[in-house]
Amino acid sequence: MKQTITNGIVLTRTNYQEADRIITFLTPEYGKISVLAKGVRKSKSKMAGGIELFSVSEIGYIQGKGALSTLTTTRLEKYYENIVKDINRTMLGYDLIKLLHKVTEDQPEHEYFDLLLETFEALNNSKIDQELIKLWFYAQLLRIAGHTPSMRVDSTGNQLKEAGKYIFSYDDMVFNSHPEGLYEGNDIKFLRLVFSGNSPKLLQQVKGIEKLIKPSQILIQTILPNHIRV
Repeated sequence: MKQTITNGIVLTRTNYQEADRIITFLTPEYGKISVLAKGVRKSKSKMAGGIELFSVSEIGYIQGKGALSTLTTTRLEKYYENIVKDINRTMLGYDLIKLLHKVTEDQPEHEYFDLLLETFEALNNSKIDQELIKLWFYAQLLRIAGHTPSMRVDSTGNQLKEAGKYIFSYDDMVFNSHPEGLYEGNDIKFLRLVFSGNSPKLLQQVKGIEKLIKPSQILIQTILPNHIRV
């Protein structure tokens, strides 16, 4: 039987029988695949090292007749060990993996694999604010799904001005001028950077980042459940 070789990131692991596990991997070419990893819970298993959470591995599997394939080989390529040294980053990582698994279909676009890799890179870097990582992750889910808000013009087509104050219309996904608006020009400029796909490492270098995160969190966390199945 033909063996398929690809890279994989573990989304879920479920113990099965005495020494096996059923694992769901996210792959760049084949979307999500579920495999039976026989004997990986045994101490001498050669595949155990390639099915760690917060890692990327080269995996080989044989397609099954049903939904479950059989894992044949694993080779760890990169393990993001700093994530598991911090309980808060570990828990955030679990939450983001779980969310991505929930919101994606069986054959998601390859961008989701890239998103998870970049998320691990950010979580692995203790200098990057965890709230920024979460904000960025949610924004990328919206961007990939095609729900980026308008950040250039208001609902009438007028250009947004850096000196203005704005409220956000969740129905129209645009900013509109308002003297008591929560958002200012710098907030909108920051959101443009976030939705443009810039990395958390780059965003961390933005001047005044500490004050910019909170307003953007309020916006993105309100938009998210209106467009993404969370």
